[in-house]
Amino acid sequence: MTILTTLIGTVAFALIAPVVGCLLAGLDRIISARMQGRVGPPLLQPYYDVRKLFEKESVSVNSVERTYVGCALLFAWVAGGVFFTGGNLLMCVFIITLSSLFFIMAAYSTRSPYAEVGAARETLQVMAYEPMVLLLAVGFYLAAGTFDVGDVLALDAPVITTIWLVFLGLLFILTIKLRKSPFDLSMSHHAHQEIVRGMTTEMSGPTLGLVEIMHWCENVLFLGWIGMFFVWGNPLSIILAVAVVLAVYFLEIWIDNNFARVKWQLMLKSAWAVALAAGGVNIAFLAFL
Repeated sequence: MTILTTLIGTVAFALIAPVVGCLLAGLDRIISARMQGRVGPPLLQPYYDVRKLFEKESVSVNSVERTYVGCALLFAWVAGGVFFTGGNLLMCVFIITLSSLFFIMAAYSTRSPYAEVGAARETLQVMAYEPMVLLLAVGFYLAAGTFDVGDVLALDAPVITTIWLVFLGLLFILTIKLRKSPFDLSMSHHAHQEIVRGMTTEMSGPTLGLVEIMHWCENVLFLGWIGMFFVWGNPLSIILAVAVVLAVYFLEIWIDNNFARVKWQLMLKSAWAVALAAGGVNIAFLAFL
């Protein structure tokens, strides 16, 4: 039954997450335009862009590039299905990391120097945020007594009351996970950051369309992690969680438009420092005190 539930959840996530992610991406563009004094595109502009990509001729530098991207998208769907059906959070973390590794392999497979630089930067980003993500899973287990996300609905209080330092650490690395400035080192959605686009330099047409859909699904999953902190036995807590998620997403957009890209050394050092100071201290307090 658990496997069947996860399968149904994966299919539902694959259908719903791209829609929600597309709307969030459109909202991101509109808010960013307002912050920069522009009118901005319509809300559905990301959908129009991806539809145009799928209408283009399928051109690839090799036969495995799209396979790797397709695997990355598939594992992103599975990770979302596991999480939103109340499954194991640690398993969700491992699966979404596997998705990132397939995306890195897709960039390396093109043998383009620009894509390889982007892939190397993406690897550094994974090294930067992964310790905090693992501490998130451990902190959740200590707070809820289980790795199963669905069990938060039986708690008397939200998990943020006991692992609020872990939440702050997650907020910090969320900027990396959402590929927002100042930590958008591997690929940027802003033209002013660099001449070429890092990992997706050699990707075009339907392959690039799959990458955009994967990015939408990842955003929904990561924002779901944020909402998890504010859900407990009270059904009305879901409304609170949605409100917090929207506020956090607005904060990320504001950060994206007000901070320039940093060097990878600063990203790595700061992410590990936050993981140690926030996640490590919080988990040590719960485990030993």
